Amino acid sequence: MSESVRPSGTYRTLAEQREVLTPAEERFEKARQTIGLFLGPIVFIVMYLAPLPLEPNQQTLAAILSFTIVYWLSEAIPIPATAVLALALCVVLNVPGVGVNADDSPGDIVYGAFGSDTIFLFIGAFIIAQAMITHGLDRRFAFRILSIPGVSRSTYGVIVAFGFIAAAISAFISNTATAAMLLPIGLGMMGALGGFVKEQSGTERDISRLRFGTALMLMISYGAGVGGLLTPIGTPPNLIGIGFIEEETDTTITFFSWVVAAFPVCLLMFVALCVILILLNRPEVRRLSGAEEYVAEQRRSLGPLSRGERNTLIAFATAVFLWMLPGFVALVLGEESRLYSLILSRLDEGTVAILAAALLFILPVDWSERRFTLNWNEAVRIDWGTIILFGSGIVLGTLLSDTGLAEVMGTGIAEALGFSSLLAISAVSALIAILISETTSNTASATIVVPIVIPIAAAAGVNPVIPALCAVFGASFGFMMPVSTPQNAVVYGSGLIPITKMVRSGIAFDVIGLILIVLLIPVMARLVGFV
Repeated sequence: MSESVRPSGTYRTLAEQREVLTPAEERFEKARQTIGLFLGPIVFIVMYLAPLPLEPNQQTLAAILSFTIVYWLSEAIPIPATAVLALALCVVLNVPGVGVNADDSPGDIVYGAFGSDTIFLFIGAFIIAQAMITHGLDRRFAFRILSIPGVSRSTYGVIVAFGFIAAAISAFISNTATAAMLLPIGLGMMGALGGFVKEQSGTERDISRLRFGTALMLMISYGAGVGGLLTPIGTPPNLIGIGFIEEETDTTITFFSWVVAAFPVCLLMFVALCVILILLNRPEVRRLSGAEEYVAEQRRSLGPLSRGERNTLIAFATAVFLWMLPGFVALVLGEESRLYSLILSRLDEGTVAILAAALLFILPVDWSERRFTLNWNEAVRIDWGTIILFGSGIVLGTLLSDTGLAEVMGTGIAEALGFSSLLAISAVSALIAILISETTSNTASATIVVPIVIPIAAAAGVNPVIPALCAVFGASFGFMMPVSTPQNAVVYGSGLIPITKMVRSGIAFDVIGLILIVLLIPVMARLVGFV
């Protein structure tokens, strides 16, 4: 696999990128970063001092978030550096929820959020991905997918095939785990086909800056996001929303009824996703002449599985099985069974990822020489910047909820736009959930928005189930920023996605998704008897 598509250069400075940028791109990047460098502090000061109708510490957090978003969008400094700088500001300015307990310092509470199991999911999954790259298993997977008849004939086929695989897998395991397992395969795909695309298009761009690579990586993340909506266990906001709806209304939502209601929504979203990503990130070429012959030749040259590949497959299969196990148990025994509760509490996704990754240091490649599947020097090559980035996102999301700023944002938007009809309430519910999910996790978005929507809808004399469902679906539409969802952060770690392209594609898909949610959820909810 080409070194140029490995995730080692995710957060490169302008100086590091200069050799792969055109003069026009270099001028744009220099202007974007320079403007952002000075605009960020200005935005912070304005937000901090402006007479806003917020509690003092809510306004402080709003100022920090505004500064952070400007720096993330402009990449004035490396994105992970901005993330930890934002946390340091939260400690220095003692944002509410920080330092409330006299036994804990502000720093202990803020940085303690890095103990989240999601962080360990990242670490474990990235180590497994590193083992795939080290032993060439990513290339083997990539060529196996490419050998499916018709797929490797066009860049469009490759992109759509990856999206379908991501959507299908994420219906039963987490979106994050899906993106983490497909990332090395996608990188292998770029290593295999990037040269063909560059040569046949006649572009001078570096392989890591091809639009084909951007579309492929975004398809992995967005496909996982769409597929996660298909089942109640596909993503946490689904179960959170179902719990709130069943607790606050007389509606019972079964696994089967959810799938029936969600299927047409997910199908149309996936179609829209394929169209939008290809239109906005149109690959340099469509047809790939000679790719099929190349794929067949490369598959033959790979030979049989090596010991390292087999061991990596064992670790990979162990992780996939344990990630899927709670879902299978829920299907067979129900979510109220003791076995399901036990497995869910003991085998969270982060723990599973660490257990599977640990196998790589235990399974030998050559016992006589005490060589194992992965050594520590190989393991530490994982993308620690992305781990820091998402950990910081978790902290900021928690502070949004703890300070009440997220609730203020939600109710303020709702009051400004007004509530009167079912359509208006549903649209604003989905919109608020989407906007909040862009600045915090989709789980936090569902936790914040659904409890707000239900009483507002009931007070307006509208059945709250449909607006609540719209909010649940909207909460999974965090597509603009690397920290909006874990899978965004995972694929951003590939180094193939300029943040401006992620924002542009994310905005387009957010808008299309909002329209589909508002139009289809009321129809399907009535069809399956939710209302």
